[in-house]
Amino acid sequence: MVGLLLTATIFVLGACGETKEQEKSGKSDTIKVVTTFYPMYDFAKNVVGDAGDVQLLIPAGTEPHDYEPSAKDIAKITDADVFVYNSHELETWVNDVLENVDKKKVAVVEAAGSIDLMAGEEHDHDHDEEADHDEHDHDHELDPHVWLDPVLAQKEVEAIRDALVKKYPEKKETFDKNAAAYIEKLKALDTEYKEAFANAKNKTFVTQHAAFGYLAKQYGLTQESIAGISPDQEPSPSRLAELKKYIKEHNVSVIYFESSASSKVAETLARETGVELAVLNPLESITKKDQDQGEDYISVMKANLDALKKSIK
Repeated sequence: MVGLLLTATIFVLGACGETKEQEKSGKSDTIKVVTTFYPMYDFAKNVVGDAGDVQLLIPAGTEPHDYEPSAKDIAKITDADVFVYNSHELETWVNDVLENVDKKKVAVVEAAGSIDLMAGEEHDHDHDEEADHDEHDHDHELDPHVWLDPVLAQKEVEAIRDALVKKYPEKKETFDKNAAAYIEKLKALDTEYKEAFANAKNKTFVTQHAAFGYLAKQYGLTQESIAGISPDQEPSPSRLAELKKYIKEHNVSVIYFESSASSKVAETLARETGVELAVLNPLESITKKDQDQGEDYISVMKANLDALKKSIK
């Protein structure tokens, strides 16, 4: 990280120079918002609307748990007007990067900053690759996946709105109007989830990794995960044995995997227990192809709801 920050400093100076040149040429009128991963991008885009340009820092299809910013990425942050991220618990690199950011110029928004994070659900897992882990591993003590709860998603949208209004009070009406319209959509999504599970008898579901704890808590469900908070964990043989027993005892009919991550373990478990496989998308990354086809936070969360209905009845 030291080398990264030294390199970043060089880019920061360059970025500052670019900013001064833009100010001289009159090209700095557009609000530049840089967001870390897809949910932050979609939330910010819905609040900003036509009032600015919203950029996605972590490339589409990239796993945010494993991401480390390049010097070029850091330059984008330092040259932005607004920087939006979820939390220090997910974007573990943010603290180091923010040491090089001029807070007077860049409004920094921790969207989950007002939300009390739950303890992370970690399971014992194989450590075959432990020697390959560097000092900046990505094990989480707290669960960062708040965006998968439509109610907490509203709080993140509000945090983004409030930061934009504070920096650009002259655009308050625009941001308030845009945020209110989007929050209504999130409230409607929340209602759909509530109605779907209100009278369900079987409220247990098995996922590839423990991303849906907040959603489960919000709607009275029980999440049982193969891996813990980090999707790249490999479960131990004893954990797999526990899961086989759990699936049988709780009449689990579906195991959910993620299309953006390896589903090998989920497929093996489904085959050995004779249950169905289905996709449950944690929205940690969404491909460019999906975005081009009109997929967004709301549509993916509705697809997740349809998928959950297969096992929660």
